[in-house]
Amino acid sequence: MAEPWDAIIVAGGRGSRLGGVSKPALVVGGRTLLDRALDAVAGAAGVVVVGGPRAEGARWTVEQPEGSGPAAAVAAGMAELARDRRPAPVTVVLGVDTPRAGDAVPALLAVAGPERGAWLVDAEGFAQQLLAAYPTPALAARCSADLAGSSLRRLVDGIPMAEVPSTDDLARDLDTSDDEDYWKGRLG
Repeated sequence: MAEPWDAIIVAGGRGSRLGGVSKPALVVGGRTLLDRALDAVAGAAGVVVVGGPRAEGARWTVEQPEGSGPAAAVAAGMAELARDRRPAPVTVVLGVDTPRAGDAVPALLAVAGPERGAWLVDAEGFAQQLLAAYPTPALAARCSADLAGSSLRRLVDGIPMAEVPSTDDLARDLDTSDDEDYWKGRLG
């Protein structure tokens, strides 16, 4: 995709399945998950981190009320991107806990555009809403309501999306200590 694109990194959450560990600060392969996510979206025209720590070179915001879930986080990110500029035609939405997002983002952008987005589909056939490139107009239109407690699946339902098959664990995230062990073994 040659068109400009924006990115929202969803970095909040309690990390409860990891015993309360801050996922953005978790080190895998010598780098924090937040640094990996920021590297994955380095080509974006605008980057917003929602929740988690502030990062140099990226805007920061938090969903309202704080902790109200990924749909509200995406809405907060969209609002921040549009605050003082016109958003790009495509918006990548990325969960901070996807260690190989840097390999997935180019594949998503190769398929996505302002009329149709793309998301990674894991080996079980599940679409990964937090590893996707959405058409900004369609996503923004859905972010105008109060989304506290709403699911991300409900937020993006009906947006035309292409499926990009996940290969070599691109869609595998890091939610549990078993996932942490897997990624530390795989990425060093």
